[in-house]
Amino acid sequence: MNNAAWPLPFWIAHRGAGKLAPENTLAAFRAGAQHGYRAFECDVKLSSDGLPFLLHDATLERTSNGHGVAGEMAWRDLSRLDAGSWHSRAFAGEPLPCLDVLARFVLANRYALNIEIKPTPGQELLTGQVVGREVLRLWSGSGCAPLLTSFDPPALQGALETAPDLPRGLLLDSLRAGWLSEAQALGCRAVITNYRLMDDGTIAQIHAAGMKALVYTVNDLTAAQTLIASGVDGIITDAVDKFSPA
Repeated sequence: MNNAAWPLPFWIAHRGAGKLAPENTLAAFRAGAQHGYRAFECDVKLSSDGLPFLLHDATLERTSNGHGVAGEMAWRDLSRLDAGSWHSRAFAGEPLPCLDVLARFVLANRYALNIEIKPTPGQELLTGQVVGREVLRLWSGSGCAPLLTSFDPPALQGALETAPDLPRGLLLDSLRAGWLSEAQALGCRAVITNYRLMDDGTIAQIHAAGMKALVYTVNDLTAAQTLIASGVDGIITDAVDKFSPA
């Protein structure tokens, strides 16, 4: 496990500010920043020609005017899609950002970033390898490298292979058998669970293993207050207009 400084503040805006603006677009990052957020989560996968770009789903229909599996399209074609009109007319024409563009925006504004490696099924190891390598290149010399997370252990293994010194976190939507050992074997700095799974005992286990305990996606005030009192180390939220990061 590396000893680099922990890269994130407590409050992290989910998919930029993915309810107020089209998720995983620069417009969403700008919306979160307007509410005082300085840290953001986003999803990254690969185009068919190996370029990392932002998108949550395996397919394009929900958040763009495209169709089919995103990872089967070249970046030239993906870059022409409208990723904003689905949200509202105000964002018509908003493009899918590639990781290079996002890096320039984040670094210019000194924002912190949590990149969820979101592979097209079957490309878990490769996506982790490419994202790790590209993050090293893009954030070289910045002193503020992103946290790399994934629900897919092979994706984290890929990032470990190409960028062993970058911080990693294991995402969990269930506390499956061996989850803590899995995170330790991948050299993770954090475990990030669905907020309903995180309780005092789970937090204690994660902290005893020398890792941070974070939760997603908390949009309810009572749930946030309970988790804060329990000692979580970070909250990922859609409700950037409800929770002040200060």
